[in-house]
Amino acid sequence: MPSATLEPAPGHPIVSVANLVKQFGRFAALRGVTAEFAPDRLYAILGDNGAGKTTLLRSLAGLSAPTRGTVSIMGTTNLREVCAQLGYMAHPSLLYDELSGMENLRYFARLYGIDSEQRCPEVIRAVNLDPALERSVGQYSQGMRQRLSLARALLNDPKILMLDEPFSNVDAYSAREMTHLLKSLRDQGKTIFVVTHQAALLEGVADEFVRMEAGQIVRRSRDLNLERSLEADLRG
Repeated sequence: MPSATLEPAPGHPIVSVANLVKQFGRFAALRGVTAEFAPDRLYAILGDNGAGKTTLLRSLAGLSAPTRGTVSIMGTTNLREVCAQLGYMAHPSLLYDELSGMENLRYFARLYGIDSEQRCPEVIRAVNLDPALERSVGQYSQGMRQRLSLARALLNDPKILMLDEPFSNVDAYSAREMTHLLKSLRDQGKTIFVVTHQAALLEGVADEFVRMEAGQIVRRSRDLNLERSLEADLRG
């Protein structure tokens, strides 16, 4: 059974990976990644397509078993023990288009064994959607779909939230609203990983920008301007 009580030891990382390798045939998506991540912070994971960002996120979520190496979350390498404390938002929405937003959330809440009558209205309001909206998700804008996907990831009140391109095809207003919500969640004590090509949206919000290239973490910076300068120097 998943544990709901595990906590990182004081002063220890909430997530750590050691010599993480993930191969798909002859292609290595991750090439010996070793890193530690402190709790209660928001990490923006940056990099070009194919850099290994999504593969790293899926490995942390326990959705992709590493070829070699280890993932440790809250002190355990058995991710089944902590899966109840993880929230994951994939790049595709994976929502049911024929259902309304609330019907989607109630369905997933039942899978989690969550009291849908109380929790579903809470999370749908948290992402600034109307619980009374009866329109099917197939008629939602992309911004609304992304916000509903985030609401689903929040259903189980996870301690660690992992989001893959949450701002993809989202209008500027919705992106700002989502950024404010992520900042609030971080301030409430959640650890958040955001894979994104739109780092500027998290400027002043992310605690650290993590740059990946060719399946490795090549740089970590708290200053997006410094990250931009280093990237410009490398490209120039």
